[in-house]
Amino acid sequence: MPFTLTMPKLSPTMEGGVIVKWRKNAGDEIKEGDVLFDVATDKATVEYNSLDSGFLRLILLGNGKEAQVGTPVAILSASKEEDISSYKPEPMPQEKEKPAFAGEERTIVVEKNQERIPCTTNLQQPAFSPEPPLENYEFPFPSGCIEARVKATPYAKKIAKDLGIDLSTVKGSGPHQRIVSQDLTLGQKGSSFVFGKREVPSLPPGSYEEESLSPMRKVIAQRLQQSKSFIPHFYVTQEINAEPIIALREQLKEGGVKVTFNDIVVRALALSLREHPSLNSGFDSVTQSIIRFKTVDISIAVTVSEGLITPIIRHADYKNLGQVASEVKVLAEKAKAGKLARDEYIGGSFTLSNLGMFGVSEFKGIINPPQAGILCVGGIEDKPVIRHNKVVPGKVMTLSLSADHRVVDGADGAKFMKSLQRLLENPALLLL
Repeated sequence: MPFTLTMPKLSPTMEGGVIVKWRKNAGDEIKEGDVLFDVATDKATVEYNSLDSGFLRLILLGNGKEAQVGTPVAILSASKEEDISSYKPEPMPQEKEKPAFAGEERTIVVEKNQERIPCTTNLQQPAFSPEPPLENYEFPFPSGCIEARVKATPYAKKIAKDLGIDLSTVKGSGPHQRIVSQDLTLGQKGSSFVFGKREVPSLPPGSYEEESLSPMRKVIAQRLQQSKSFIPHFYVTQEINAEPIIALREQLKEGGVKVTFNDIVVRALALSLREHPSLNSGFDSVTQSIIRFKTVDISIAVTVSEGLITPIIRHADYKNLGQVASEVKVLAEKAKAGKLARDEYIGGSFTLSNLGMFGVSEFKGIINPPQAGILCVGGIEDKPVIRHNKVVPGKVMTLSLSADHRVVDGADGAKFMKSLQRLLENPALLLL
């Protein structure tokens, strides 16, 4: 008997996916465990293995097509000869939660103490749409090569000479494009140096094209917008004397051990989170309760082609610097290849984001819920610093903490950043 294959749910946050490539063709025999297709989810591109045996009779959604979870993607049958002409595929039944409209109040029951907590949603996303391209716009400057003789009225020539305006930079509005006096307002000052070839743009101002969001980018947009809208962020910034970690890295390199500055920060962050468990926390918006994570699991932000993903260093405070360096490298390579397993990116108690390799001095991150904090790492810069009452050249790294004020207070954030500073400015402590 024919049966329907629907888009599977391959991650907890997956709402839909894009079929990247079918591995089987219509008519092929399918065995349990065979790879049917590759699907781009909100986290990575993964293989989908068949849960049943049979024959692939009809592909409903081809390569490059997007579908919500539960949408029919193919029809299979137990035997190759079965007639499927009258079979109508049905989507997998999904449990749908009643949407919360603006101003609607819902009651959430917390099972542990049966306390009823009212949750009110009053925010509605406004509509932001681009303006259409500007029609009937005329480029106000001349185009093409400079002519030997510029057409202008005698009065316009006199004014241009008095004001030092180069007439070749003026577009005429008079008969036969002759320059008149009112055209001189956009003229440029004359000099021995002239701008190059003048080209007229072919597109009207404000032209644009729309690009559909990938499944990963959709989830990033949704979660970060919710985070910034509903989590009360506060920020703490601390400059670090980076010369000690530069020296440590060079000394390790002499011994054949290669680590990055990011690896060093991960190790210091793990020890600081162990010392300040209030930062190794989160917030459950459903039960309106604080989460105290009992293990230090650091999510590392990694840029991939479709957006951002955060593989996790589990029990980071129990791993030495060399182990951290090895694991970060492996996870980053798997993330960029889209080969991360689910348990390698789901969860985490705190996030680290580093843009220092791009030469960025400082930036503020958006919290990755339900975590309560994210540490942002800038690049190492040459700056004048004061040592022993003298201004001397120095190497400085800027760290910025974004924290959830429902969980963390400003004093907690300050103490945490000072612990990070102490460890990074005395990096021998990271080798213990």
